[in-house]
Amino acid sequence: MPNLSQELNFLLYEVFDLESLFTRTRYEEHSKETVDAVLATAKSIAEDYLAPHNAKADANEPQFDGEKVTLIPETKAAWDAIAGAGFIGASHDAQWGGIQLPELAARASTIHFNVANVSTAGYPFLTVGASNLIEAFGSQEQKERYMQAMIEGRFSGTMALTEPAQGSSLADITTTAVPQEDGSYHLTGQKIYISAGDHELTENIVHMVLAKIPGGPAGVKGISLFICPKYLVNDDGTVGERNDVALAGLLHKMGYRNTTSTVLSFGEKENCKAYLLGEEHKGLAYMFQMMNEARIGVGLGAACLGYAGYDYSVEFARDRKQGRHATNKDPESPQVSIIEHADVRRMLLAQKSYGEGSIALCLLASRLVDDEKTLTDAAAKQKAFELLDYLTPVVKSWSSKYGVKANELAIQVLGGSGYIREYPVEQYYRDNRLNPIHEGTEGIQGLDLLGRKTTLGNGQLYKTFLGAVQETIIEAKTQEGLDDLVEALTRSVNLHQETTVAVTSTMREDVNLALANATEYLDFTGKLVLAWVWLKLSIAAQKGLAQNPSELDKHFYLGKLQAAKYHFEWELPEMQSQAELLKSLNSTPFDMQDEWF
Repeated sequence: MPNLSQELNFLLYEVFDLESLFTRTRYEEHSKETVDAVLATAKSIAEDYLAPHNAKADANEPQFDGEKVTLIPETKAAWDAIAGAGFIGASHDAQWGGIQLPELAARASTIHFNVANVSTAGYPFLTVGASNLIEAFGSQEQKERYMQAMIEGRFSGTMALTEPAQGSSLADITTTAVPQEDGSYHLTGQKIYISAGDHELTENIVHMVLAKIPGGPAGVKGISLFICPKYLVNDDGTVGERNDVALAGLLHKMGYRNTTSTVLSFGEKENCKAYLLGEEHKGLAYMFQMMNEARIGVGLGAACLGYAGYDYSVEFARDRKQGRHATNKDPESPQVSIIEHADVRRMLLAQKSYGEGSIALCLLASRLVDDEKTLTDAAAKQKAFELLDYLTPVVKSWSSKYGVKANELAIQVLGGSGYIREYPVEQYYRDNRLNPIHEGTEGIQGLDLLGRKTTLGNGQLYKTFLGAVQETIIEAKTQEGLDDLVEALTRSVNLHQETTVAVTSTMREDVNLALANATEYLDFTGKLVLAWVWLKLSIAAQKGLAQNPSELDKHFYLGKLQAAKYHFEWELPEMQSQAELLKSLNSTPFDMQDEWF
């Protein structure tokens, strides 16, 4: 398992200034010492309870015998360790037994879990999101009955959105919730691809279900959000009788196998009790909180898998002997480690750029969550909200897409060893390939970015993003050695603005054509965002080098600068060809006809 201590120390304290958060009222009980202790605990749990069964869980999928789901026993031990150490309540209010950690620190701690075993880590990850929903929108009674038990680890949680006939088109869901005289609702419908939807890890499972109340508005305006427990909960908090929620079956995935993927039937016996969360018809707005949290989490999981593959392939490349330098004509001379070959170093550097850059991007988003939650200045708070809202589709999509690319390269570095199960990188790839689909496909994120975020409020979110980039450019100009990066990023910002104006101006005339290349625009934007992130990392690295560091730290900082250079010289130039395609409103895929396939 990779040693992440130096990486996290750099990101938390040298890049994102975690210590400044301890001056805010919400986090004043914390310090670098408490956060370091939390991270050390997470590392220990990951090493002792998650990493050892990663391959075993992949080879031994969850089983359903018609009555209950069986997981390998190590999964329960891992859940108990994570919950027992307080990680489900890491960012919850202290009054509910939470640790009240900064989101930046809480999210960083999950990096250890994701690198060690991303599928087992899925259970607490979803529970955190579901419990956050109840804290944000639930009644006092709902918090006491459900959220408290989730924080304690007695209950787990899910998000139940997708239906068999409706994927991302949530406006068309058919699950219904009929009001009852006692204030509850009866749910009827089916949900599919519900991760962690059934298991025996906890006393109860709390499903957060999207459904429509008869007579409500059509489309998304008629969606409400409901708490639907697997077992009903008595007034004293104990678990009661089984609710009318049935597991219709387990789905068998190419990766992420230890996180159950389920088909759930609600109300087959016409007695599925659910409870309205918040107000009627505001369910999708509420659920977006969990979805956006999950998008950052999915992005981070993808980045961690990319990083894990990178770390393993570096060590493999150092140990594996094969071939000689091109200038060496002596066939009897010793073979060299494959890391000596330039093309192998290219593949390793690309992985480093993708994995480390994506982790930094996800932690940047987490830092913005803290700012949105705890800043007292209204303008600064709004700025954090706008920047986070703009970046979220990029956080999810870039990390997912390029995390998979990193895993592809790890397999390539290992050669024949890369695609056999005796080595972990083929599992990393299979696990990670789900993430470009989890929590909204790349196409959905592209439509969100171009069709909504970029033009919302007369382009206000986009302007906030450009302003944040400009602030980093100004700071970078004060550091020696970053002139080339500053110039390249400045040119790319100008190119992005020109292209954005060209594409968005067409929306008034032909919105379908304008959005046809939204996915390309998303990747185009991602390259700019990651250049900005790598400039931030480069500023911190240059400051670190100026402090006369140890030889080990010096190599660490120089590695960051080289990975930044890779992104700026290999990835960023691709924006030029993408801009030409986007500005021309290329319609080749758009014009393709069904009958021509």
